[in-house]
Amino acid sequence: MNPDPFGPGEARPGDDERPGASSQARIPSPRESVEDSGLPLPEPEAPPPPVLEHDVLKSLLGAWALAACAPEEAAAVELHLGTCGPCADEALRLRDAVGLLQPEESLDLDPGLRSRVLAGCLDKRPPRIPVPDWAVAYDAETARLDALLQDIGDGEWHAPVRLKWYDGESDRPVNRRTTVAGVIAHLLTVDGLVAVALGLEDPLGELAPEEPSPRARTETYWKASHFPPTRTVRMPWREQSHALVRTVSFAGGGSGQLSVPYGAFSLPLRDSLVDRAFECWVHAGDIADAVDYPYEPPAPRHLNRMIDLAARMLPSALAERRREGRAAPPKSLVRAGSPGRSLRLEVEGSGGGEWLIALDSPGAVGSAEHEVAHVALDGVEFCRLAAGHVLPQEAAAGQDGDREAIRDVLSAAASLSRM
Repeated sequence: MNPDPFGPGEARPGDDERPGASSQARIPSPRESVEDSGLPLPEPEAPPPPVLEHDVLKSLLGAWALAACAPEEAAAVELHLGTCGPCADEALRLRDAVGLLQPEESLDLDPGLRSRVLAGCLDKRPPRIPVPDWAVAYDAETARLDALLQDIGDGEWHAPVRLKWYDGESDRPVNRRTTVAGVIAHLLTVDGLVAVALGLEDPLGELAPEEPSPRARTETYWKASHFPPTRTVRMPWREQSHALVRTVSFAGGGSGQLSVPYGAFSLPLRDSLVDRAFECWVHAGDIADAVDYPYEPPAPRHLNRMIDLAARMLPSALAERRREGRAAPPKSLVRAGSPGRSLRLEVEGSGGGEWLIALDSPGAVGSAEHEVAHVALDGVEFCRLAAGHVLPQEAAAGQDGDREAIRDVLSAAASLSRM
């Protein structure tokens, strides 16, 4: 008899295959088998919804509509709604009522959010090279328009837009049909006048016409395009606007007196960038209307600068219309710098204020003692008038005093508009 080569308690080959081995081996649970296999664990089965009486389920409909039920109660209600028509109708009415109590909020960001965030950051850490205060409105309005452009689809770049302005020579409204991309091309070419004045590259290059007027430059760009402008025009416009703000910031406040020619007239750089901010806002509104997008007016301090520029340009615009025979002759000429007949322009709302407009000479000084008329307008309404979007006779204005002076000033305000 051969001695057993294995000691007591030591495992022998084939022990797990012998009839008695199974009584000592541990059988793995089904869960352990799945874990060993590397397969995902099965989802635990959800408990069935509780069985509730019809009256109890009906009483839970209000809480269910408000999403205030416990999960198991919500499951019981939803199961019941599939079999009970009256309760399903009642649940639908309650859900509609909840929608009225909690109206949907717009997912669009507040247009003023960027300005508030930047203002908060700059209060804590002022920039080493600040943007001149007269260029801040342009910086803000180009950023707002760019945010709108990023939010529209490819097809909306071809949405029809009508550029509107008031023709001072014929005293009638005119318009030009284009697209969203065509409007951005217009802004690109006219902003290019500021770029050229600052020594930057002209977006028109060798195509630039001899007449540096906004209309001539825009028409040149449109005609030179083999195809209608597309969304590709956005980046050149945005890069140019960044370059303008960067350049005037490095140049310092003294650059504000640099002259920017617009063909028939010129503006100092500090006024020109306010003018460009105004045009950017007006045309952004045109684009927003075309693509059904909400768009708010500028921040009050920016709107005030735009209104102030238009008010300061009114005496010259009035004198130009008088030379062309489109306004009443002056009643009394005064020396430059002396007080003369004046109209008080009161602009109401955010960004508003009061301005005394000299009536008989652009060199005269507005004077409260020589006030002969008073006009009151809402700030946005006045800007729409200056943009040629509202006719002088249709401007919703409070008027008092010399009717002839009021008519001439409102017409002069509309004649400030251009393509």
